[in-house]
Amino acid sequence: MTGFRFRSLGFSLVLLFAGGSAFAQTAGAPLPPAPLTLEQAISLARTKNPTLLSGQQHVIATKTGEITAGLRQNPNFTLSGADISLPASNPASPYSYAANVSRLFERGQKRRWRLDVAHATTDVTRSQYNDTERQTVLQVKIAFTNMLTAKAALRIADDNLISYRKTVDLSRVRLNAGDISATDFDRIDLQLAEFEADNDTARLNLIQASDQLQLLLGVDKPTAAFDITGTLDPPALTQTMDQVEQEALAARPDYQAALQSVRVADAGIKLADADGTTDPTIGGEYERTATYNSAGFQVSIPLRIFDRNQGEKERTRYEAQASRFAETAARNQVINDVDQAWAAYETANDQAKRYHGHYLAESQRVRDNLEYSYRHGGATLLDYLDALRDYRQINLDALNANQQVWLSLHQLSFAAATEILP
Repeated sequence: MTGFRFRSLGFSLVLLFAGGSAFAQTAGAPLPPAPLTLEQAISLARTKNPTLLSGQQHVIATKTGEITAGLRQNPNFTLSGADISLPASNPASPYSYAANVSRLFERGQKRRWRLDVAHATTDVTRSQYNDTERQTVLQVKIAFTNMLTAKAALRIADDNLISYRKTVDLSRVRLNAGDISATDFDRIDLQLAEFEADNDTARLNLIQASDQLQLLLGVDKPTAAFDITGTLDPPALTQTMDQVEQEALAARPDYQAALQSVRVADAGIKLADADGTTDPTIGGEYERTATYNSAGFQVSIPLRIFDRNQGEKERTRYEAQASRFAETAARNQVINDVDQAWAAYETANDQAKRYHGHYLAESQRVRDNLEYSYRHGGATLLDYLDALRDYRQINLDALNANQQVWLSLHQLSFAAATEILP
């Protein structure tokens, strides 16, 4: 999982689609002026992300292969003439005309199995697109959470900077009154540089997170006016790990693609067997020679003595077996992904509970008490600065813990291909 890291003293088809032009018109469209929710951001990505738009067109292109697979063999028409410049009365070489119509007739239900292969191939392509969409949605969720984290981190940096500037101002008053030495004031003032650097880093993190999210939403040029709204408070899950595993097996598009690949391979076996059958060509002919008319027929049957499509028959059977092994591997991967994502969620959730249930309040009490003691001469400057550092770091750690809970939830939803949040 990815996320923002801060240094110690600072911020260390789907269904088949309506048509290509309609999707192209949505790319790069302006974003709504109001702050976006996560659901709105995901919806925009589905309609504007160029990678998804490309994938949608690929699914449509693949489906057109079903038209080709369903076409029947065309008849052949041949028209010929001989000695047409000679008079019909020439008995030695009278003119003649001939017209021939013939057509190859497929046996072994070749058209049916071609259609089965084409339909299954479309299903696989659609599932692969759905998997690309699943990955894009995960990227949007991660970018959205990172931007929420960056906004919260900037608020913390602003609050810390404002609060510490008040401390510097108060220390300057105490310096002028002779309550502290010039060295102590300089040490306090030097610490201000850390808070200012924190604020600059937090502002940069927010700009970069915003740009990354806008890129995923298909925005041509990022804008500073872009904003989102949401919460980083960790939610509670109602599902068990076993339930999520079953949902994943039913919904994961990569696993569905593996299942559909088995059907493609099975249809390929039947098509290879059908291609090994003999296809006769039947034709009829009309001929006029001088003043005489005649008709005839032709039947052409290939003698498949040597080539009976043996190689393709063997290849498709091995491909089918390979597809079954791949399906088993995909199923195991689904279960493994869910188990790992679930473990990451439980760990992140436990950490967040510890920070919010204990350490945040404790760090604030320590800071407030030492600040009061320092201002009244009951604590040293080093003790006060250490308390400030601890308070800042605990706040950032708690924010990162919340972020990791959400990132692990997004990863769990990704592993299950199902929105698991209540």
